Amino acid sequence: MVAAQIRHHVTPLAAIHQQPVHEHYDRPWTPGVVIVDRIKQILAEADAAFASLYHFFPGGKDQLAAEAIRRSGAMYQQLVEGVLDAAPDLLSGIGACFAAAAETLLATGYADACPIATVALEVANTDEALRQATADVFASWITALTERIVSAGADRTAAAELAMSTLALLEGAFVLSRALRSTDPMRAAGQTATQAARTALSTTTLREPS
Repeated sequence: MVAAQIRHHVTPLAAIHQQPVHEHYDRPWTPGVVIVDRIKQILAEADAAFASLYHFFPGGKDQLAAEAIRRSGAMYQQLVEGVLDAAPDLLSGIGACFAAAAETLLATGYADACPIATVALEVANTDEALRQATADVFASWITALTERIVSAGADRTAAAELAMSTLALLEGAFVLSRALRSTDPMRAAGQTATQAARTALSTTTLREPS
């Protein structure tokens, strides 16, 4: 299960810039907490003065929050790619990712969803730096999945569209599943994403010259 692979550790402030800031939190990561309250918590856990924050993050809490977003995004990408790598093929891998997301929602009482989307929903119109950080993460996910789909045999245009729609299905399913407290949206989205991938790959095969 994806969520079970995440472990939280308390480390010195000097190591924050080398490790996912997400590891400093002992509860599901939420933007308002990170940006405001958890800054003090991180410093307290590191036994560091507030001024130490500006030594490692000259931009202060905004830079730290943006760093948290980007590093958490990279961490989640590694977890998802691990699921995809373990699958025998792309279609099975996509299905496994949605199934793992459904299991994570159940195991955490629908509290553990995608932290990047949570931030994007909260700050997209209020904080340009954090909006850009979430955009960078989403773009990196789309690029990575596009390359994986191309490697599976789809043409690049179809692969890019499939990668974007798959991510949109996943993020939308997180919202609906949490609101409805049901994994039905996630499982339905997984079936749709898998079928879309199957269609994209089969269409590419049909277009190949004999």
